[in-house]
Parts: sequence; C-alpha cells; structure tokens
Amino acid sequence: MDSCALFLSTPRPPPPLVPAHRRRPLASRSGLRRREGCPCSCASSSSSSGRAGSQDRPPRPWQQKQRTQRPGRGEAIDPVGFLAKHGISDRAFAQFLRDRYKALKDRRWELHSRLIDLKEASSGFELMGMHRHRQHRVDFMEWAPGARYCSVVGDFNQWSTTENCAREGHLGHDDFGYWTIILEDKLREGQEPDEYYFQEYNYTDDYDKGDNGVDVEELIHRMNEEYWEPGEIKSQKSRLEVVAKLYEQMFGPNGPQTEEELGDIPDAETRYNEWKALQKDDSASSLPCYDIIDNGQEFDIFNVATDRVSFEKFQGKSPPLAYWVEMRKGRKAWLEKYVPAISHKDKYRVYFNTPDGGLERIPAWATYVLPDAEGKQSYAVHWDPPPEEIYKWRFERPKVKGSLRIYECHVGISGSEQKISSFQEFTSNVLPHIKDAGYNAIQLIGIVEHKDYSSVGYKVTNYFSVSSRFGSPDDFKKLVDEAHGLGLVVLLDIVHSYASADELVGLSLFDGSNDCYFHSGKRGHHKYWGTRMFKYDDIDVLHFLLWVTEYRVDGFQFHSLPSMLYTHNGFSTFTGATEEYYNQYVDEDALIYLIIANEMLHELHPDIITIAEDATFYPGLCEPTTQGGLGFDYWVNLSIPEMWLWHLENVPEQEWSMNKIMRVLVNNNSNMLSYVENHNQSISGRKSFAEIILYEGKCSNSSVDNDLIFRASSLLNIIKLITFTTSGGAYLNFIGNEFAHPKRIEFPMSSNDYSFCLANRQWELLDKGVHKHIFNFDKIISFTRGPFLFVFNFNPDASYQLYSVGVDEAGEYQLILNTDETKYGGRGELTSNQYMKRTSDNRVGGCRNSLELTLPSRSAQDIMSLDGKERLISGGSPIVHHCDDTSMY
Repeated sequence: MDSCALFLSTPRPPPPLVPAHRRRPLASRSGLRRREGCPCSCASSSSSSGRAGSQDRPPRPWQQKQRTQRPGRGEAIDPVGFLAKHGISDRAFAQFLRDRYKALKDRRWELHSRLIDLKEASSGFELMGMHRHRQHRVDFMEWAPGARYCSVVGDFNQWSTTENCAREGHLGHDDFGYWTIILEDKLREGQEPDEYYFQEYNYTDDYDKGDNGVDVEELIHRMNEEYWEPGEIKSQKSRLEVVAKLYEQMFGPNGPQTEEELGDIPDAETRYNEWKALQKDDSASSLPCYDIIDNGQEFDIFNVATDRVSFEKFQGKSPPLAYWVEMRKGRKAWLEKYVPAISHKDKYRVYFNTPDGGLERIPAWATYVLPDAEGKQSYAVHWDPPPEEIYKWRFERPKVKGSLRIYECHVGISGSEQKISSFQEFTSNVLPHIKDAGYNAIQLIGIVEHKDYSSVGYKVTNYFSVSSRFGSPDDFKKLVDEAHGLGLVVLLDIVHSYASADELVGLSLFDGSNDCYFHSGKRGHHKYWGTRMFKYDDIDVLHFLLWVTEYRVDGFQFHSLPSMLYTHNGFSTFTGATEEYYNQYVDEDALIYLIIANEMLHELHPDIITIAEDATFYPGLCEPTTQGGLGFDYWVNLSIPEMWLWHLENVPEQEWSMNKIMRVLVNNNSNMLSYVENHNQSISGRKSFAEIILYEGKCSNSSVDNDLIFRASSLLNIIKLITFTTSGGAYLNFIGNEFAHPKRIEFPMSSNDYSFCLANRQWELLDKGVHKHIFNFDKIISFTRGPFLFVFNFNPDASYQLYSVGVDEAGEYQLILNTDETKYGGRGELTSNQYMKRTSDNRVGGCRNSLELTLPSRSAQDIMSLDGKERLISGGSPIVHHCDDTSMY
C-alpha cells in the first residue's frame, strides 16, 4: 500500500475585521445567558462542561495567534514561548508546560528507540494486518500482549485454529506482544518448489526479468565484478572458515603445547594494534577501518572513529538489491506454480488463546469488515484485488487558494431516497453540487467502520476500515480521487474517544485483557458515552494511533478534544480559569500524543491540515510545538453556533445585543474555523436553524412575497454572511444547510421504528421557493475581507434611509453585494442608482469621511471603494480601515 504525501495548501488568513462606525447606536436591552441542558454529545462539552456564559465569552487570545510558518529544525525551542508572546504570567502553568516538555522528550525517545523515527511510527498500516509478501506468501502481524497463542482462521483454511499459527520463539512472538504469522502459498499439483528461498514474484505485471531464465551463479559473478571493489569482500568456503583457522592456531600441531609456550595473552588493545600494523602491508584491502575509542567510560556504540574516506564510500553504496530484482518473476509464473494462501474477498478473523479461553476477534488493522449474514459476529475481508481491478489514481491533490470553505457531510444521509446512500452515489450526485456551490473542501464524518448506524459513526469498531455499508475501499478511493479532480480537498473527522465497547467487533478486551488498548478501571470507560478511552502513554497504542491512510486524504479534524484532555472527559463545571488547564484532571499523556501527532503529520506531509475541536479552548491549540503549543492549523469556535442558537430560541430579535454578537465572532479570530451550524445542530435531538426560523413560523414555499418567508430567509442570509466574513480563514457548512433544509436528522433506531424518513436530504427543494433563494445567496459568498466594507442591519422591522457609516478613504464606493435583492429572497428596496455612493466630509465615529446608505431591514451589504477595486485588480495591497466602534453591527 502506498502512503503518499498528503497535500493541502494552508490558506492564508484574511486581514483583520474592520469594524465600521455609525452615528446612532441601536438600543440593546438584554444580554446572553448560558444555554442549559444541551443534548449534543458530539461537542463534548461546550454545554455539558458547565462553562458559564460560554456563548458571550469569546475565546482567549492565546489560542488564536496565527502561526505564519512551521518551525524549522533549527528554530529555538521554548516550552513556554507562547505564554510570553501573549503576556500571560502564570508560574504554575509555565512550570506545567516545562514538565510536559520533559515528558514529551522522554516519549519521543521511547518512540525512536522502538520505531526508529516518525515515518516508521506512522507506517504501521503497511506492516500490521495482512499483506502480501513478494516471496510467494502472505504475512499477518497483530499486537496482542495478553494472548498465549495466535492463529488466523477463515474461509481459506476452513476456520482451523491450528493450521496457520504463529511460530514458536521470537520469530512468531516478540517481547512486546507482536505476533507474526506466515501464510505460505500452496504449490499446485505437479509443480516443483522454487530452487531459491529468496525467489520473488511481481504480482502486478504478467512478466518480469526473471521469466527470461536468469543464471544465479552468473548473477553472483556479475555482482562481484561490478558492485564490489577489490578487497571489499573476501570469499569464504564456509561460514566456519574463520573459526576453523583460529582453532587450528590454538589447538593444531603448530599451536602452543604447554602454558609456557602459550605465554601471557596480550590485552585487546595490544592485539588490535598488532593486527592493524599487519594490515598496512595489505594495499589491496578496501575494507573500512574502524577504531573503538576506549576512554574509560561505559561502552557507547555510537562512539566509533573511522577513516573518513572509506566511511563515506561505504555510506554511499546502496544495497545490491538491483541484482536480485533480476530474478523476480511475473504474475503468470506465480499463478502457474502456486495457489494463493488467501484469496481476494476471503473472510477471516484472528484467534487468540487467553487465560480465559479461546477468542475470535476482528484484526485491529483490518481494512475491510463486513457483518455476518446471520447477524452474528462480523468478519474481516482480505482486500487484494487483481491488477485489472485495482483502483488507479487519476488526479493530483489540489492546492487551496484563499480561505478554506468546508462542506461537512455524512455519506449515508446524502441521498434523497429513504436508504443508506453509497460512496458511488455520493461521488456521482453530491460532489458536483459541492463544487458548484463554491466550496473547496469536504469534511466526511462517520466514514470509519462502526457497528451501529444510529451512532452516526461515533462508536468506532475498526479504525483502519472504511464503513462497508457505504461501499468498498476502492469505492472510497474513487470518491477521494474525483473530489481532487474537482479541486476539493478531503478532510476526515477522526474520533479518538468514541471507540466502541463492543467486545466482538471492537478493540475492547481485544486480547482478553482489560488494558490492551485502553485504560483499565473507570478511567478506561467514558461515563456518558459508553465508549472506551485509549492509553496515550503506551508506545504500542501510539503506534496504532499515529497513522496516515493509503486513501490520500488531505487532513483531519480531531473531534471532541475535551474527552481526551481531561480525566473527567469534559463533563465537569468549567469556568475557563487558567488553573483548569494544568490541574490534576488534565491528561498530560493525551496532550503529548496530540503534540507528537501534529509533529508527525506536518513533518512527513508539510501541506496537511489539522483542525482542533475543543470546547474548552485549551491554551496554545494553534501555536507551534516548539513554543509550547499543540501544533494545530485551525481551531473550531464552538461558541458561534451556540451563540446564534441561544439568540434564536431565547431573545426577541429587537433585543439582540450586537456588541455581544461581534465579541464572539471577531475577538482574536486568527486560525479560527467558524460555522453557523454543523451536524451537531441537526442531529443530537436538536433542530436545524431553518427548522427554527422558517418552519416554526409555518412558512410556505409557495410565494417568495410571503412576509414570513422574507423575514426568515433574510435573517438566515445575514447570519451566514456575517459568520463567514468574520471567520479566521476557514468556514464550514453542513450538508443541506446551504439551502435551508427544513428538517432535522434522525437516524433509524428503535425509537422511530428504524425509519429512514429523516435520514436523508430533500434535494428537490433546491429549485423551490425560499430554499432556491437562500441557496442562490449561499453560492456567492466566496470572498475574503480586505478592501471590503460590510454593513449588516439585523433589525427585523426598521429600515434606514441616509444611514451614516464612517470611512477613512474619500471617493466613490460601489455596492457589490446586497442581500435584499429579489434573487436572494429579499424585497429589492434599493434601486440601481443607489448602488454607487460618494463620500461626504462629515466625520462619523472618528473617521474622516462618511457614506450615507439605505439599509433595508434584515439585510447586509458589501461595499468597496473604486480605488480599492483598482488596487485589488492590479495586485496592490488594499487599504484597511481601522475604526473603534462596533456597535453598528
């Protein structure tokens, strides 16, 4: 399998938001209150953590500071660097960061001592599980330290627990609990075994060099003549030749016969110097000369001196593998001689003998898992299609230009029919819509295999397998490839704290022990979700978790970080005091894992993107790891959707506080991913915003002139626009919300008689009434800030004539975007001659000039100076107006 570099261009964040000024501030008589009892489990903790005032308290500045570039190898390391940068003085927290850095260095050393480097640590999927070996066999490797015996059972061996088992000794089971099983291909009747044990086969091409009949003796002769220089090798007739010579010197007829003749044996250094002196006369020798430096200290294998010329010559030589490749034969020769040990699509499981008896499990690294037809235990499927069926990648990974516009989606609910949609249907029907709607990224949730469909994919059973209910691994590869062909990058939502507690198909009690992958006792179980919690201090668990898939995805969102970062899983009273980020409830091992994961991903794949979803706003989320941060590229502002939802459900529109809204939206928004609503607002027993705004008012799709439709669609449009334009370089929308999907999502479960009526998307609404107008508006919001001036009127009733807004630059201004146009569902109150405005020299809000605008109720306008437009077209730097008062919003 190919672990190709993931490719995503990190978008350049837009310039800071420029609040404009108005003459008469709108009155505001109510503030925000904390929204109690949020049923959403996916946001871990934005509500359930008990953070008082989470909707009106903006995130702290230490986690939004933009990281302009990745740290280089030579950059100075300061474990508390980001604290000093932001002027945060908390000695206890600073000491915690220093201690964490020491523990991080120890964890890196443990990883490197076991796995050499980060590349090997992240390539476990290429070694673990089942893979075809080039020497006519299939190798299977599994980690199960609690097992006493291991074998592979399946269709290929009639589910025998003894036919294909691990060897006795180190080659079958090492000290760390890794089991290795070799499934030898079977000789066909009448065929002779290969003459050489190292005979290799090319399973892709019908023919290879070895099919021409290669003489091995001639090959070895060529190697000696062409590869080795004179004196670099000394041929031996036997492996015991040197031993025999030493024996003859000591005990042969010419050796010493008595102790007196033997004399005193010189020390090792003297003997070595005598031998080295003899080598000076051997001018033909080209062997490297190594000297062991003994300075009286403990022996250090790295403290070896050598002749530099011979050392560099030795290092410059590549292994002589090219000669052995000439012996490799093609696929036809392999199939003529052998029957594959296990065939494509064969079912299998791994069998363990444990102190509590025999167990059959789905291999932890299985890449394809299917449920049993009789509803019993699931089984893994060996996915090894023949060459003509292997999916061949067609497109390169795209680069994102400008801001990141993410379309979040769940494949299963993406169709209009009442059934589980497939990868193929999503590729054909939904991907073109996403491209046409102006997005440049998709984020897939619920992709990894899970047993219970009603869990939305949040009770994961097999972390390396895409869900079989959507299609095969190659179907998913085609989805990713076609998305790349449309210029869309592909992000996966990964869920660490949602590991299923199911013992038959998941990792719980995998090898019979309670602490294989997860913590034992209460710490190993999530109290509210019923899922298992990983041991982030275990090197072998890190080896399992640190991975990059073969599917060429372009990034990851780390879901529900509070459930990882705190031993209370984020379900505790949380005030946001600094002490709560380093007290006894903080899981230091989880923090170290996130740091190592970000370092590994960005070092091996510099263009990959990582997103942190953390309702507690842990300090340093997007700071470089060299400065004490966690190293993410973006953080999700969970306060924004909660703020909008709280206003919609609890505050009359006339009493909305514009200051509080803006404080949540724009305070230190670098690296911030903003959204109005994602899957949390539509799933978890809640309502979508469209359902709240449109259908609680019993709006009709029949007439766009309907007052309720106008009021609802206008409010939805300006909420989307202001959220998008105040984001920190990234914006997200959940599937269907771009056209105000009217109903929530409810997956089939016992409470609804397993109905699919709410587990789909009503795409037919795209061409109807208010949904058509809202989608028409949503499609064009694909610009960044800069020379643009945005003016929003949230007042549900009052329109303003000659409304004064302060600007610094004098001249003519053009109205570029107006949400009140009829094509967006508005009333079209502005005439064509009102789209050009000239400034007056009246000072407003501290600015030298002002514009007088017509602002219809519930509308937003995007205005740009003509001079700024010319500079933008010519590639110059736009002027950014800095004004202080944000009350106009």
